[in-house]
Amino acid sequence: NHWNQIHRQQLLVVCVCMSVCVCVCVCVRTVLYPWRRKSSGGLSRVKRDWIIPPIRVSENSKQVPENLVQIKSDKVFTGEVIYKLEGPGVDQDPKNLFEIDDKTGWIRSMMPLDREKYRSFTLKAFALSPSGERLENPSTIEILVLDQNDNRPKFSQKEFAGAVAEFSVPGTSVMSVTATDADDPTTDNAMLSYSIIGQESIPPLRINKTMFGINNETGAIYTRDVGIDWEVVKGFRLKVLVADMSGMGLTSEAHAIINVNDINNNRPRFSPDQYIMSAVENKVGFVIGWVNATDKDEPGTGNWQAKYTITKGDSSGNFDIHTDPGTNQGILSVIKALDFESQTEHTLTLTVENVNPLSIKAPNDPMSIATVVVNVANENEAPRFNKDPIEIVVPESVAPGTLLASNIAYDPDNAKLRYDIPRDPEGWLIIDAETGEIKARRSFSVRSPHVKNNIYTAVIRVTDTDSGGISTTASLVISLRETNDFPPQLFPLMGTVCSEAGRGTPGLVLTAVDEDLAPHAEPFTFDLSGITPSFPLDFLSPETHAMLHPLVELETGEYVVTVLVTDSGSPSLTASAQVNVSVCSCGKDSDCKSESAAVTSNQVGVSFIALLVVMASIALLLMLLLLAVAVGNCRRHHMKKGQGLLVGESDDDIRDNVLNYDEQGGGEEDENAFNIDLLRNPADVGPLPASFYPPVTGIPRGNQPLRRDYPDNLPSPSYPRKPPADPTDIEDFINDGLEVADHDPNVPPYDTALIYDYEGDGSLAGSLSSIASASSDGDQDYDYLNDWGPRFKKLANMYDPR
Repeated sequence: NHWNQIHRQQLLVVCVCMSVCVCVCVCVRTVLYPWRRKSSGGLSRVKRDWIIPPIRVSENSKQVPENLVQIKSDKVFTGEVIYKLEGPGVDQDPKNLFEIDDKTGWIRSMMPLDREKYRSFTLKAFALSPSGERLENPSTIEILVLDQNDNRPKFSQKEFAGAVAEFSVPGTSVMSVTATDADDPTTDNAMLSYSIIGQESIPPLRINKTMFGINNETGAIYTRDVGIDWEVVKGFRLKVLVADMSGMGLTSEAHAIINVNDINNNRPRFSPDQYIMSAVENKVGFVIGWVNATDKDEPGTGNWQAKYTITKGDSSGNFDIHTDPGTNQGILSVIKALDFESQTEHTLTLTVENVNPLSIKAPNDPMSIATVVVNVANENEAPRFNKDPIEIVVPESVAPGTLLASNIAYDPDNAKLRYDIPRDPEGWLIIDAETGEIKARRSFSVRSPHVKNNIYTAVIRVTDTDSGGISTTASLVISLRETNDFPPQLFPLMGTVCSEAGRGTPGLVLTAVDEDLAPHAEPFTFDLSGITPSFPLDFLSPETHAMLHPLVELETGEYVVTVLVTDSGSPSLTASAQVNVSVCSCGKDSDCKSESAAVTSNQVGVSFIALLVVMASIALLLMLLLLAVAVGNCRRHHMKKGQGLLVGESDDDIRDNVLNYDEQGGGEEDENAFNIDLLRNPADVGPLPASFYPPVTGIPRGNQPLRRDYPDNLPSPSYPRKPPADPTDIEDFINDGLEVADHDPNVPPYDTALIYDYEGDGSLAGSLSSIASASSDGDQDYDYLNDWGPRFKKLANMYDPR
């Protein structure tokens, strides 16, 4: 080649020079060293350096060792010269690639060179005397390694991947392949050229024509023909070739995998497009059927996924349809209850489309439509109330038999209905079982514990008479209007005033209470009826209180004054009351000096004989109570030895030192510990003894604190005495009593601390460990337990020898 020819020419020149050494030396001395010429002025010498052109050596040469160039110094004519060589390839890495003959000056290559590793070498040559003295300045020798086409081009990867959309036009860029060559890029050895040498469709044999081309310089692959359809072929496998020397040199191969991407060029189609389904009325949230649609596009993508829509026949919004992501079917369900009586059949029109919009390359086909006929199945429906809750407003003093509500419910199946009231705590209502008319059984009262904020609530139930008897309930909410039902009650009905006349003297303060609520209670109006002007009435408070005092000086004694009191209701109610007034002489401190006239006067409002009878009756009852207690203690104290359950070692009875508290019952098995008949007939029991209620802490008995939220000396309201009609009414009876107690002005304040009976210091009772039985159970006679009442029957049965 060209470089070998140049190399041979250089060697030829060197050989010619060696063969005609004398002539060359003379020529060199004459031409190259002009400073050695004799001048007209005499001899002169000019210092000079060696000038050697670059030496070109072909890589991969097999002629080694190979002489490259010879250097000489002109000192050789005056004495012995030794040549030395230094630099990369000699005494530096890579070592031992070059050497120099120290006698002749020939530089040789010792092994083949590789241009891809070392493109050039720069060496320094020295001319030395035998003693090592430098005779000449060092000369630079540059060795260039000439490239040979010894490297194949290489693809950057064995397999390339790309994609192209279906129906792409010719010239659409798909992908690129790349390769490299390690040879000198400035030569043809690295000049690459690409080509496609094979094409295979996936699946095989679907398309035979050449669908792709490649740019031979850049490796860019593009489409060169039409007809790429995803429904026909899913991809291509291309075999690509690259060659250096512009396609005439060494070659390599690789593969390019091109996937065909689907576009939404197919509309989904119903298959079939007619459906008949059924649904049960009055049920929601259940599936009634499925519809099918097919699509030729790639499954699992938005081009294939269907979206169903109900376009007609569902104006009330009873149905819903959504897509099953796995099967792509449409699931039709009921989301709003159907009514057989209103409509027995529904005809729905469905459409289907893809999630992704349709491509402009798709054919202009119409949208697919399906028809679904839904038959509604009838079932026995529960009755329905026209309103829930049923709200009515009535006065509390409504007359019994008054119609409160009617036409409250209906049955969708037109079945006959039956009405009842499962909850009416006060028993104020009555309902017609056939028509459902609700009437008042008796007058209402806003003071009932079941009335909250003037609202009374009951429950109405309606049941159809068809098979199954389905029931429905609704709340009846009655708003009660307060009416003026109760006249005010005057109190106190007795008192003491001073006989001295004048408005400055203390008088008797009167007030009144009214069971009605505002605005039918206070303010009150006080008036004297048919009274002599001896007792004027002054108003202390315009709403609640008045004062009665003598206008002129009166004789001491008892007087009866009739007072009228009127409330503010509409219409107002008036009550009259006789007030027993004791007139007495008062001192400077306005206190009565004597009250004996109150007992002996013949004008007493309550007769003296009646007062004595009441006091005697109370004394007799107390004596009977004390006698009963004493007899009971005596029987227990004198119980025969051996007949008791517990026998102590001492004859002293220690039980008198223990105070008995309320009995709490005997647990779950003590059925007789609480007598239900007591609460069923509370009127027969009478009030509990005062010792039943615990006293107030730190306050002596008889001096209980008074409530500040009520005036002094108000009469206590009447406690309920109505016997419950049913054991379940016990709770209502107790609640009524609590409600009255909360408004009793004579009970201690609700936050008063309580104290219990004081039992004294120490105890005469012995240790419980001293309790022992003097005999075995077999020696005991337990027949007496049967005489102790029903509470000891279970204990008697446990010790029954039979």
